[in-house]
Amino acid sequence: MKLLSYILAYRQLLLVVFSVLVLLPLPLVLHAKEAECAYVLFVVAIFWITEALPLSVTALLPGLMFPMFGIMRSTHAASAYFKDFHLLLIGVICLATSIEKWNLHKRIALRMVMMVGVNPARLTLGFMSSTALLSMWLSNTSTTAMVMPIVEAVAQQIIRAEAEAEATQMTYYNESANHVLEVDETVIGQETNKKKEKTKPKYSNDAEKVSSKMDMEKNSVTGAKYRSKKDHMMCKLMCLSIAYSSTIGGLTTTTGTSTNLIFTEHFNTRYPDCDCLNFGSWFLFSFPIAIILLLLSWIWLQWLFLGFNFKELFKCGKTKTVKEKACAEVIKQEYKKLGPMRYQEIVTLILFIIMALLWFSRDPGFVPGWSELFSENPGFVTDSTVALIVGLLFFIIPAKTLTKTTPTGEIVAFGYSPLITWKEFQSFMPWDIAILVGGGFALADGCEVSGLSKWIGNKLSPLGSLPVWLIILISSLMVTSLTEVASNPATITILFPILAPLSEAIRVNPLHILLPSTLCTSFAFLLPVANPPNAIVFSYGHLKVIDMVKAGLGVNILGVAVVMLGMFTWIEPMFDLNTYPSWAPAIVNDTMP
Repeated sequence: MKLLSYILAYRQLLLVVFSVLVLLPLPLVLHAKEAECAYVLFVVAIFWITEALPLSVTALLPGLMFPMFGIMRSTHAASAYFKDFHLLLIGVICLATSIEKWNLHKRIALRMVMMVGVNPARLTLGFMSSTALLSMWLSNTSTTAMVMPIVEAVAQQIIRAEAEAEATQMTYYNESANHVLEVDETVIGQETNKKKEKTKPKYSNDAEKVSSKMDMEKNSVTGAKYRSKKDHMMCKLMCLSIAYSSTIGGLTTTTGTSTNLIFTEHFNTRYPDCDCLNFGSWFLFSFPIAIILLLLSWIWLQWLFLGFNFKELFKCGKTKTVKEKACAEVIKQEYKKLGPMRYQEIVTLILFIIMALLWFSRDPGFVPGWSELFSENPGFVTDSTVALIVGLLFFIIPAKTLTKTTPTGEIVAFGYSPLITWKEFQSFMPWDIAILVGGGFALADGCEVSGLSKWIGNKLSPLGSLPVWLIILISSLMVTSLTEVASNPATITILFPILAPLSEAIRVNPLHILLPSTLCTSFAFLLPVANPPNAIVFSYGHLKVIDMVKAGLGVNILGVAVVMLGMFTWIEPMFDLNTYPSWAPAIVNDTMP
């Protein structure tokens, strides 16, 4: 028993040692670059899936192991750890830092909810819409962390307001009963004291029965937090709606989530001649998917936890209930606390709009973009150029004047503080993700240089006999399953070197397989540990694991179905997916010794 406890205590160390040793015969026996690269790929994949080492630490292994196996020079491996992606990430984090510092995100969220209304179903939709909108530009984690306290305040206020309303009704009931008794006593003055005493406790006992029934329901059904099971279901609904909408919102932009950024950089590196993926084109194909999935998820969650009454939802001119009035009051008070819109918020909003417009108009595809101004150097200006230009402005534009008091009592200015400082930027910058992505780039380069990518493609070429829709469905389901137990960035990093050669081997447009797989990488809805937004909402104590499994399974199925629908409708003509493109290489048959 003591030995078992030591094994469990040192399980991560044992996993690291055994993984390295058990797989070692692969490069030692086969003596091929492909086998040596496969060894590195397997070791890194195991460490990423099990998190035996921190993800960013595991990401450094390709930079160590590829030079040792003679696959890549150390300088080549090191150059993969900082690319165009990292410059784009820096610019985006500058924007996110300023938005969160000056509370612009909270103002946007509350304003959107106020616009939607306070009907319970509409309120949920309002929270989901505002969360998804913020998640398009901020990280899913920070969006969830910001919105959840507002949602929790609204939920608790609803419960308190209904409790107060019922207490008021109970008092009115008791007073009415006593008034009836007094009238009876006046009219029938000749009745005996015995009859009076017999009559009075009847109402008192009834009231006590109602009160004790409420207390019993409070204690036995859901515990001290909730008055009824319906209140508990409402809290569950709101929590899950925030977690899922933050993930769905991140699908819509290349900067919305790290998996989108990782994929676009991998794709542009592997297929440099393809100029079809940029901020604008990504938004055009993914935004309809996000809208449809958001609405379907809202309906599914509403039906699962509270039921879905279309008549109540779309009924206009109805008097607000106590619950709806409580919601409106909480949201109104939260918005009032923000005060009038400040100069810093206005400047941040203007820069945010400028960045979005420059991204959309750089190379929209259907009309010439402003990148044509640099036509003598095509491909030199990218989305990261826009991100850096706007990002640098956050360090330049003054936010407030710094003053000091002289010995004579005079207040004088001695400098200014910019919208964000370097220290604030550092606190927001996800350096672990930056290193993780760099490790993925190094791993992809190693697979290409060693010939492992070609070998995998050749071995998978028999799959070409299957219908394309079935291949896409299988790969999407595989990705959705893996991302529940592995981090989203790790999942896309592991699978890209496999799926890209597969599409080339079976002569299918790589986007046909890679786009749905990338989107499905974000569908980690089942477990609290699947992604940070799930963990944040789970920590509020309203949910059980089985609640997330039931709700998440439905959203997963809906997500895959909507992605499949998009791939064979509006996305197919956008990228001409039915033809094998000239920018994708032809596979030359190669076998591993």
